[in-house]
Amino acid sequence: MGIICETIIIARCSTDVDNTTKNNRILVVDDDEMNNNVLVDLLKPYYEIIITKDGSSALEAAQKYLPNIILLDIIMPGMSGFDVIAKLKDSEITMNIPVIFITGLSDAGDEEKGLSLGAVDYITKPFNKSIVKARINTHLKIAGYVNTIEKLCMVDALTGLPNRRSFEKRMSVEWGRAFREKRPLGMIMFDIDRFKLYNDTYGHPQGDVLLQTIANVVDKTLNRPSDFFSRWGGEEFIVLLPDTDIKGTLNIAEKIRKNVANTIVLCADGTNTSITVSLGADSMNPSDGDTLNNYIDRTDKLLYAAKENGRDQVYSSLTKELL
Repeated sequence: MGIICETIIIARCSTDVDNTTKNNRILVVDDDEMNNNVLVDLLKPYYEIIITKDGSSALEAAQKYLPNIILLDIIMPGMSGFDVIAKLKDSEITMNIPVIFITGLSDAGDEEKGLSLGAVDYITKPFNKSIVKARINTHLKIAGYVNTIEKLCMVDALTGLPNRRSFEKRMSVEWGRAFREKRPLGMIMFDIDRFKLYNDTYGHPQGDVLLQTIANVVDKTLNRPSDFFSRWGGEEFIVLLPDTDIKGTLNIAEKIRKNVANTIVLCADGTNTSITVSLGADSMNPSDGDTLNNYIDRTDKLLYAAKENGRDQVYSSLTKELL
């Protein structure tokens, strides 16, 4: 084991363990060193283990390491396990991490309270090692199934891009960050020009090919890990650009427009087609009184202004000055 900081210890699992097991990370939160040693010896052959000895360190470690499961004691100095789980469930980052209480409190009322606060299980000390391993394994499998289902619900099946629900979730996070840090947040909305005519001319299967092609072109155009690109619906797409002012947003929007216009789309009969897109681009520093919905509506209006003014162009309040 190697010491990471004063209260956090990491134990790496054995290198010969199956990948589906060793990729799981477990956070153990307990001020009893003997109990920690038992759990580490029990679990380290199979999982990566993180140890913290108080509630504050546990919350910090949960945010930093994003464990797959948390084993949490209730009686600890400063902050109780009940307080810890309440804060975990109050954070969007950690709210879905399964928590198992491992505690010396055996009263039914304590167990009921722990489960009502969101714990997935409650194990009393002294614990049976086989039961601990079995319950951890069970809840890791359940969490894995839930994560898979959630990911599928957040992806557009045709293009493989994040879908509208996924965008709205990410947008909420980035909006809050931009507001707190007083940083600009760029947004681009675009749709395919005359997409209905394209479908009527070449058929809906070819329309699907076009959507997939554009998704691939735009995804390659965006080169920052923080940029977020999703399908908004139908032939409409949306791009979120954290920490990007209006000039930067317009620059990326114009690259998207040019790259799409220069792309040749191959039809099933061997003929080539091409298409253009119209784009609305905006950026703002969120402040008191601003709302997400108003920002999205404003960008959407810029998109339709681009279409009304001739298509195949980027439109914003600064279009004439900057393009």
